[in-house]
This record gives sequence, C-alpha cells and structure tokens, in this order.
Amino acid sequence: MLYLEGVWSGEWRVTFKDHCALKGTSIVIKCEYDYPFAHIVTSTTWLKARLVSSNWELFPLPTDRFTYVGNSRGDCSLKISDVQHTDKGAYFFSFVTTLNRWRSRTFAQLSVKELTTLVEPGTVTEGKDVRLTCVSDCPTPTSIVWFRDGQLVPKPTFQATKEDAGSYYCAVLGQETARSSSVVLNVQYAPKKVTLLVSPSADVIRGRSVTFTCSSDANPSVTQSGYRLYKVGQFISSGLSHTISDIQPSHSGLYHCQAWNNISWRGVDRFNSTGLYINVQYRPMNITISVDPPHVVEGGSVNLTCSSAANPAAHAYTWYKKSDSPSSSSPLVMGSGQVLSLPSMQASDTGLYLCQARNGSAVSLVVRR
Repeated sequence: MLYLEGVWSGEWRVTFKDHCALKGTSIVIKCEYDYPFAHIVTSTTWLKARLVSSNWELFPLPTDRFTYVGNSRGDCSLKISDVQHTDKGAYFFSFVTTLNRWRSRTFAQLSVKELTTLVEPGTVTEGKDVRLTCVSDCPTPTSIVWFRDGQLVPKPTFQATKEDAGSYYCAVLGQETARSSSVVLNVQYAPKKVTLLVSPSADVIRGRSVTFTCSSDANPSVTQSGYRLYKVGQFISSGLSHTISDIQPSHSGLYHCQAWNNISWRGVDRFNSTGLYINVQYRPMNITISVDPPHVVEGGSVNLTCSSAANPAAHAYTWYKKSDSPSSSSPLVMGSGQVLSLPSMQASDTGLYLCQARNGSAVSLVVRR
C-alpha cells in the first residue's frame, strides 16, 4: 500500500470564522485548510494584516504569545496567549506545498474586549442587598469569579456589612489574569465602637482642666454636631470634645457619649458609649475639731476629734499644740490619729490645738482653741 501525506482530493481552501477574545485570556482561532491531491505541506504561516490604501500589508507574528497548534493535514489553528488590545485585527493563513503555495482569500477577524464589573448599588446602607454583575461585549464566559481587594468573593449577591466595602472585580475562572477594572462599593453604616475618653487619664484633681473626647467608627463619619455628652442622663454639650477648665467635686458622676450620622441600624439611630465614671479628687477641706466633753474640768479627760471632707478620705491625722513659750514658734506634736485623747487634764494643757489631715500628698490644717 502506498501512503502519500496530504489530502487525497480537494481544492485550495482555507476556512475560519471571526473571534472575540477577552483581554488577558488565551484563545484558539480555529482554522481548516485543504489542497489538491498529491501535494505535501512543507510550511505554514500566520500573518497579521493592516489595511493601507485599500491594500493589505502583511506582517509576521512574534513567537512569544502566538503558537501554531495545527498540523500539515488540514488543521491550521492558531493559539494566542495573554491576548492584548494590540492583537485585534485581521489574520491571514498561508502554506507552502511541494508543488505550490496558497494564502487564504479571506481572513479571521479578532476583536479584543474587556470584562466590566457592575456593582449595584455603588453606595449601600449596611444590611441592604448588593448585586455584582460581570458583562462584556464578547459572549460572557459562564465561569466567572469575583474578588474584593484580591480576596475571593463567594457569592455575587449578598447583604452588605461594613466589611464588604472595597474594590470589586470579576475574572474568568482559570484565567484570572482576564479581569475587569475595579469598582468601589461604599457601605454606609451607623456609628460603632462609640468611645468616651478623658484627658488627663490619670486621677482627676479638683481645680484642674479636664477634656472629654468622643470618637466612633462610622460611615459617613460623625460630624461635630453628631456627638453629645451626657452626665447621669443629663445633656452637657454637643461636639467632638468638651473641656471643664476648673473641675470641682460636683462634676463627679457617670458620663457617656452619644453619636449619630443619620444612618440607623435595626431601628436605632443614636448610639451610646460605655459609661465613664469621673471621680474628682480633692485634698481635705472643711476640717473641723470637735471636743468631747465640751467643758473640761481639771483632772478630767477629753477627746479631740478631727473631721474633714476629702476624696479620697483622709488617712493620716497629726495633732499639734501651739507652744506658749515666746522663744519657740514651732508647735508641739501631740499625737496622730483622727482622735486625740487627753487624760487627766491640767491647767497647763490649756492652749491652741491644731489638726493636720492628709490624703495622699495633700495636707490641710485647722486650729481649735
């Protein structure tokens, strides 16, 4: 049996159809060709054409992304990898046989398009539905995947949360380099993590300046007028911050901040911070000395009690007696503790007694005759 490579019978013919490819994908331009009996194909060539003054100018294809995947027996398919916009245009196929050469009379037209992402709506309130749609001017592939900020999105429809905000794009499954441009989804949400801070954050001391500052996580951001400061449920002021320049014990109490930005969540549009208790500390004040019994006879005993208003409460008391000696101006230390007990009073015990109260580093002094 005699075998001759080629087509046993046929005519000079090249057939193909137009293609539409997505930028970044790989595509195979299907092509078939035929030739008369007894010809053997020795070479094949694809050429890109440019129409100049009604004439085709033909250019050889580079070898980096264009691969001939046909054969010498009727299949003349061409594979183009990582399709770019510069690849669009007309393509001719030609081949040479042992007896002749032939170039296609027609051409394969390649169109290059891109995917387009639609995010509907582009701005959404948390809890509302969002739909992602991927479209193109080419027949849209059935296998589309979605990404947000580079992370895979499981479903193209979802109820928006604040974490869903970001840049979305669609791509062809398995050829993720073929992707759309990114489209931003803006998710608006009511204030979260409403916080009240006080500065200085250490002990609040009477007479000092103290500033309350509100903050929150919200979209849109809470404006100055969207913050309110309350003390034990009573409105104090509006705004991001509030300063008490001369804080007093009467300012002690439970404070909280309230925030709103016209976005509601489950029917609520005003959101409170955790309560912050302010405890204004002050040194001993209104110190008094009481005498028991109020009238003392010689030989009797007496208790002197020192009392004060202080925060924190006074924890140390020192008793003094003013010296009767003209040469000494320093008082005599008589004892410590809130109560000074004087047994068996004598005439020499008569005099001016002083009480010193201390809480921390603050000291106050009161005199009792």
